[in-house]
Amino acid sequence: MSPAEYVLTLSCPDRPGVVAAVSGLLAGHGCNITESQQFGDQAARRFFMRVQFTSPLAEDEVRAAFAALAPEFGMEFELRDRARKPRVLIMVSKFDHCLNDLLYRVRKKTLDIEVVAVASNHPDLRPLTQSYGIDYHHLPITPETKPRQEAEVLALVEHYQVDLVVLARYMQVLSEDLCAKLAGRAINIHHSFLPSFKGAKPYHQAHDRGVKLIGATAHYVTSHLDEGPIIEQEVARVNHSHSPDDLAAIGRDVECVALARAVRWHAEQRVLLDGHKTIVFPR
Repeated sequence: MSPAEYVLTLSCPDRPGVVAAVSGLLAGHGCNITESQQFGDQAARRFFMRVQFTSPLAEDEVRAAFAALAPEFGMEFELRDRARKPRVLIMVSKFDHCLNDLLYRVRKKTLDIEVVAVASNHPDLRPLTQSYGIDYHHLPITPETKPRQEAEVLALVEHYQVDLVVLARYMQVLSEDLCAKLAGRAINIHHSFLPSFKGAKPYHQAHDRGVKLIGATAHYVTSHLDEGPIIEQEVARVNHSHSPDDLAAIGRDVECVALARAVRWHAEQRVLLDGHKTIVFPR
């Protein structure tokens, strides 16, 4: 049998000896480091590290070894066997571009996640979802039924043992309670026109103002609407020759790209939270 491959992420107060301690522990247990990245946030005086390695040990043994090391450095760490794909619940409304893009990337094995279900407040995207052989849950919502609907979302998270919730243009604001329960494991995507062009037809508003850049931001969900820690952003240059429909089409493309990168980096444990921002170790 080939050795198992793991990803270790950690953060701790920044001090000398952290890298030596981690690499020494791995070497002492017969592990082989295949990728290593680290960053020291001088303002926060905090150190962040991601290590990918092969090991002859079982996951529980590796975890126990780091649990014994962690108190010396005040480490917070996570360990994952790379053979286990993150289980993902995608939430959508009526826009299909981000959903279709994610499902296609999974099918083509360029996005190493397992989409276990799709949930929506509309029935429109059931045929697309079921064409990929994935469960679709229609969860209608009104202001009066919002608490019950969000309870159903949490029930799906528990039932499918979901690791990550992706809001792929889900056009509902999550409650503060749901945001808290999904903290650090829910990603949203929104276009770059917020807060300048709110409400209906943002691309028409942008066209009227002659914007020159269109962008999208993928971020973790918090109770502060569209203000969570940013994971990835993508932009495209536009000009006066583009119609509002052109701008909307370009906007859909950049949303797909930014969201897919954010989901991939989260799934590969390349994103570490650093207060209100993120540390990203892209490949």
